[in-house]
Amino acid sequence: MIKHFLSITDLTAKEIWQVFALAKRQSKPVLKGKSLAMIFEKPSLRTRLSFEIAMTQLGGHGVYLGPSDIGLEKRESVGDVARVTSSMADMIMARVFKHETVEKLAEYATVPVINGLSDLEHPCQALADLFTIWEIKAKIKGLKIAFVGDGENNVAHSLCLGATMLGATFACGSPKGFWMNKQIVAQAKKFGKVIETVDPKEAAADADIVVTDTWISMGDTDKEKRIKIFKKYQVNQKLMKYAKKDAIFMHCLPAHRGEEVTADVIDGPQSVVFQEAENRLHVQKALLVHLLSPDML
Repeated sequence: MIKHFLSITDLTAKEIWQVFALAKRQSKPVLKGKSLAMIFEKPSLRTRLSFEIAMTQLGGHGVYLGPSDIGLEKRESVGDVARVTSSMADMIMARVFKHETVEKLAEYATVPVINGLSDLEHPCQALADLFTIWEIKAKIKGLKIAFVGDGENNVAHSLCLGATMLGATFACGSPKGFWMNKQIVAQAKKFGKVIETVDPKEAAADADIVVTDTWISMGDTDKEKRIKIFKKYQVNQKLMKYAKKDAIFMHCLPAHRGEEVTADVIDGPQSVVFQEAENRLHVQKALLVHLLSPDML
């Protein structure tokens, strides 16, 4: 049976820990002769680097397909792209605008499909974030993870699901009208505790981890309006003082210093953003092995 990774919930809690264990010990080149087709509707430094280098280190090969190479639903339908690509490649990773696109790729593909980012979820980022937390804190269960900023965010959604699956409390501080997807929250509450508030201080209170993301995503046209709305949700030293003294700061990058986070926080001693970024490589290597060679786990 083909196993896709479109949502972080496509892995069980047990499987997440298996992936982490493999990422920790580093995998051998077990994917010799295998290929990963990487479909990009949206550009990314970390997603392309981590997946392409992951396949190289595993003995396989990554093929980059940019927007001009395919033209999803313009030059060619998603279904036809999925059929053709999966007849040649062993896996597909897609970084897309709409979650429906990656779902349709999975519907028609005959190989595993990985969600490299959609408007609903960013499960690969959440895996790397949780792995980083485990590396630093030596546990996840019982911790409080606070996301501050735009809750209507793919990172917030996947991290909310993944954190609660592994026994952490997830708090999200966002302005009204920018709270997390209700279906995501309802699903996460079946796993564990979720707190939603308009008060960033309440979200950050006694947190072990404080997370934020950009306020202006690719495609947003109302930049000035959004900056005004989110101004009091900036992660700065004052807000970090509400968290625990040994709290860490995380951001998936790219970051906009002076907007969602101040330079003294992201470049300060509590920040682990570059360890977090590097862990995309290690966790995705383990994920690729899990999807193609699960006997290695």
